[in-house]
Amino acid sequence: MQIIYETNDFLAINKPAGVLVHPAKSGDTEEGTVVGWLRKEYPEIHGVGDPPVSLRDPKRAGESYQHRPGIVHRLDKDTSGILLIAKTQEAFEYLKHLFQTRQIEKTYLALVYGKVTGRGKIDKPIGIKSGSMKRSVNAKTMKAVKNALTEYRTVKQFQKGEYTLLRVSPKTGKTHQIRVHLASIGHPVVGDTLYGGKKRGNPFGLTRQFLHAESIEFTAPDGSRIHLEAELPPDLEEALERAAHKTEQETIVEY
Repeated sequence: MQIIYETNDFLAINKPAGVLVHPAKSGDTEEGTVVGWLRKEYPEIHGVGDPPVSLRDPKRAGESYQHRPGIVHRLDKDTSGILLIAKTQEAFEYLKHLFQTRQIEKTYLALVYGKVTGRGKIDKPIGIKSGSMKRSVNAKTMKAVKNALTEYRTVKQFQKGEYTLLRVSPKTGKTHQIRVHLASIGHPVVGDTLYGGKKRGNPFGLTRQFLHAESIEFTAPDGSRIHLEAELPPDLEEALERAAHKTEQETIVEY
């Protein structure tokens, strides 16, 4: 894990793609996850965070849910980028409050299919499709429906608008929010086989979705304003280079 920034209260890492933040389900090993790395490198934060679900909800007593030390938010397994981790319980409660009250500004880079121009806003509730764990905004029957808001603006267009690079700011923090919202307006994230369809192939040599948590900004516990950025990983850099190369003599439209 690349450590971007660290204080006595928290640290920020650049999570690689392909790494789970924590085990996907009860009983899975923590090896190879961010939580597993934290337990080894920061044993002092072992008790930081919310108690396991089985302890918080009497109805689920007896279920085995692993503790997630220091984890205040998550990134999908195949999404790279900046991840905040609390090092103390006080910092955990503080950062958790900032996320819950939308006082943390997050920005992602996403390469999407199709031509997108200017700025836009997607304000659509997201729910879980009945009979699956897949998220949706328009399934006939959905459960756990919650409001979700995503804003975006165009950065560049490639290949006469066949692909567009967006800078995306989720204002809420729902699972798969950016991927679901962009797919809902007809511009799924390139490489996203879950919400973008498998028939589109694997452009630019990508083996995962082109989604990267680029930056995060918030007020630290000491009152200072913090802005942190995570560099684009090599696979996404290479994908952009290939997109630009395939554009050949066309003008890449920049905004």
